[in-house]
Amino acid sequence: MLGLTRPRHRLTTVLTVCGLLATGAAVQATTAATEAHAATPHRVLFDNAHAETAGNADWIISTSQPDPLGQDSTPSAETDWTGALSSWGVALQKTGNYSLKTLPSGSSLSYGGSSSLDLKNFDTLVLPEPNTLFTSAEKTAIMNFVKNGGGLFMISDHTGADRNNDGNDAVEILNDLMTNNSVDSTDPFGFSIDSLNITSGYPAAISDSTDPVLHGSFGTVTKSLIANGTTATLKPSDNSSVKGLLYRSGYSGNTGAFFLTSSFGSGRVAFWGDSSPIDDGTGQSGNTLYDGWNDSGATNAALALNATEWLSGASGSSGGGTGGGGSTSCTAAQLLGNNGFESGSTTWTTSSGVITNSSSESPRTGSYYAWLDGYGSAHTDTLSQTVTVPSACTSATLSFYLHIDTAETTTSTAYDTLKVQLLNSSGTVLSTLATYSNLNAAGGYTQRSFNLAGYAGQTVTLKFTGTEGSSLETSFVLDDTALNVS
Repeated sequence: MLGLTRPRHRLTTVLTVCGLLATGAAVQATTAATEAHAATPHRVLFDNAHAETAGNADWIISTSQPDPLGQDSTPSAETDWTGALSSWGVALQKTGNYSLKTLPSGSSLSYGGSSSLDLKNFDTLVLPEPNTLFTSAEKTAIMNFVKNGGGLFMISDHTGADRNNDGNDAVEILNDLMTNNSVDSTDPFGFSIDSLNITSGYPAAISDSTDPVLHGSFGTVTKSLIANGTTATLKPSDNSSVKGLLYRSGYSGNTGAFFLTSSFGSGRVAFWGDSSPIDDGTGQSGNTLYDGWNDSGATNAALALNATEWLSGASGSSGGGTGGGGSTSCTAAQLLGNNGFESGSTTWTTSSGVITNSSSESPRTGSYYAWLDGYGSAHTDTLSQTVTVPSACTSATLSFYLHIDTAETTTSTAYDTLKVQLLNSSGTVLSTLATYSNLNAAGGYTQRSFNLAGYAGQTVTLKFTGTEGSSLETSFVLDDTALNVS
């Protein structure tokens, strides 16, 4: 293929919407980064905008929404606030280290907006058995919130628990969040929720004295409760941080995980396979409730509270965090979404046809890759993604594999170029990391690496810009990108 001007037969995709979403995410992530560092106490948002009180459910901390303090400003007992999650809320409120709010019915989750209930104003989002699907915009908001340092607490129930009869239960809704979003649908958290209805059981905790969820400031976790619930299947090959903490009897390893934790970007994730353990039995009149919170055979209160503390980035319950879940420590992670381009045009903002599975060039791995230029005429292609480098991370390495082929014959003039740059939220170039050209053409892929540790605590846009002259093609082909932090 070298030395030939070739027609571009690329995957046809609808990029406009994805581009707008990613551009919005860039602004949103920057806003969150500038506002999340002064958060004290730890800010927790409980979702009630997705039918959490449908049927017999009553998954709210208080009937006063969004602010539970409107019902009782100094609660001392679970009955001071009304809701099946009031024990959870009151226990956090009594520490003096948490600010709690509820997203009311009729609202939508957002990230980077002007609402006081926008996710940029919180450290942790609790999804207590949602019963309606999240919109595309909401899924983008949730995923970017976590990617940029937020904590996400997902609580499911058994398959078939469709409390509002809309055709979707919590298993389907939470799986849809993880597999059908514009940020990263390639198993971002490293697990999937099983379609099961397990009638009863007391899942036991693993032996790990150092785990902050099992051994936190709210107590030691030994067992939880299944009263019609489900489990999850772990996929550590997709996300090595996923960790099962409590397992259904007879299960271990990657199957039968009833409670688990994971990370995504610089954020943290927890999953619980049943809503009965968080039910304190004191909801609104007319609801059929079960007091799993105080079940004598389990330690559900300690599990819920320790997990909330961990998700919020707290170190003990002495108060005052920096917000953004994970901002007080660095979790080793790979931060770029869709980093091998296998999800097509998701996550990245590109000019038309850049991410492709065309057979005219070859991916390094998988089926998809990014192909900039190669038209043999004046042309510019771009590829970009916005990411936040956690402030606590001392190591941040950007890498990608690059292949260049060209029809140019000169050995001295760079007619066609590829610039690798970092930009701020205003589009100002912070750094040009490298410039490649037709003079760098060579067979095969070569890995390129750059130290981005100096950008810790900043939200930046990584941008590749390929510029081709008026004749003779040069193709810049990228694959297997990564931004590894530790």
